[in-house]
Amino acid sequence: MKLSIKEMVEATKGNLIKGDSKDLVYGISTDSRSIKDKELFIPLVGENFNGHDFIEKAIQNGANAIFVSEEYEGSLFEEKGLSIIRVKDTLKALQDLAKYYVSKFPIPIIGVTGSTGKTSTKEIIYSVLSKKYKVLKNKGNFNNHIGLPLTVFGLNEEHEIGILEMGMSGFGEINLLADLVKPDVAVITNIGLSHIEHLGSQENILKAKMEITNYFSEKSTLIVNGDDKLLKTLNNKNMDYEKCFIGLEKDCHYQGVHINDQGEEGIHFHVKINDEMYPFTLNVPGQHNIYNALCAIAVGCKFNMDIASIQEGIKEFKGSKMRMHIFTTHGKIKVINDAYNASPDSMGAAINVLSKMTNRKIAILGDMLEMGEYAKYGHCDVGRGVADNKIDILIAVGTNANHIAKGAIENKFDQEKVYVCKDNEEVMEILKNILKKEDVVLIKGSRGMRMEEIVQYIQERS
Repeated sequence: MKLSIKEMVEATKGNLIKGDSKDLVYGISTDSRSIKDKELFIPLVGENFNGHDFIEKAIQNGANAIFVSEEYEGSLFEEKGLSIIRVKDTLKALQDLAKYYVSKFPIPIIGVTGSTGKTSTKEIIYSVLSKKYKVLKNKGNFNNHIGLPLTVFGLNEEHEIGILEMGMSGFGEINLLADLVKPDVAVITNIGLSHIEHLGSQENILKAKMEITNYFSEKSTLIVNGDDKLLKTLNNKNMDYEKCFIGLEKDCHYQGVHINDQGEEGIHFHVKINDEMYPFTLNVPGQHNIYNALCAIAVGCKFNMDIASIQEGIKEFKGSKMRMHIFTTHGKIKVINDAYNASPDSMGAAINVLSKMTNRKIAILGDMLEMGEYAKYGHCDVGRGVADNKIDILIAVGTNANHIAKGAIENKFDQEKVYVCKDNEEVMEILKNILKKEDVVLIKGSRGMRMEEIVQYIQERS
């Protein structure tokens, strides 16, 4: 990338207090440790940190330009070749600069959001579109008010499409991200219970997710899960843009049919498009991934890809780290690592994958956070899913472990095969005594539960 100091001043409505407006920067960072030569350093300010404390370190590492907020009182006027731009708020300046930068690229932007499956859907869309186009995507979970602006600075003249995952926990957050990048195509995977503590109802979650369409034009397209009870209501509403429904039900534009679930080996299925049938293969487990694949198929067709290339992109999708990652340890224990995050929907999907496995099946399930008054019901429902799927052993961990256990036991799950733990250390003590060769172990919980610690323990134990 390349931006002039003049462009940055104009984009942020800042004030150049030192330096030459003709100078250029070749990258942007908010981390003084990773900044490179001739990059702009943006010192962000949080509750427990102030990036301004690391300005000197950033300059030592090669920064030739910095933003400073109006409150900054340091003096850097002796530094040669350094440009200083004073702005009202460094985070807002980062976002304003990202908005300006992305506007320089006349390429279509795809926004992906939803309660669950955002990252997997983004990745499988990338796998498909990369068969024909040069595509930019978020790295990891760079999907918020800081990560998404930093992502767009990766755009260069080679890119033909951008795919940007958009996360949220409350109203206005998706709107902010949509305003920055103005998506031409939006994908909403589903409306679940994630973040319901902040938003109060699934109807409000839908309203917040729909902010992704706030900057749509008549040429824009919204792709949604037509089987989702809330998203399907959009079918009855008049919109100024195109709507596309994916799902397993008959009235979807892209309908998954003839599903042959091969368990760990993946899934074979057909997709009905305009009364024609096309075969697809997913090499990742879990029928929930069919919905992610259908979104990618719809996007591929939207961007005029041939079916053979789309089929190839779906087949090559490998999944993501800590998201339904299946491996076998040296001690012959099979682990389903789905520790990245959790909601009732994604818990149910993971339990369903476990149920398809052979040998003894152990579900280690942690708290689902940010569920507010729905916590008791949601965790009990997960327990019911464990009982319904004939899992052999349940280990529940966290504040709501009792509710998971109760939901299972009330649905005739053997109480002697239920363990309730307050933390991961207790789980490891139990595993020390019960884990056997050939066991299949699912580990899943919200990010704040750090369930990967249990995954690591099983790997080291084996």
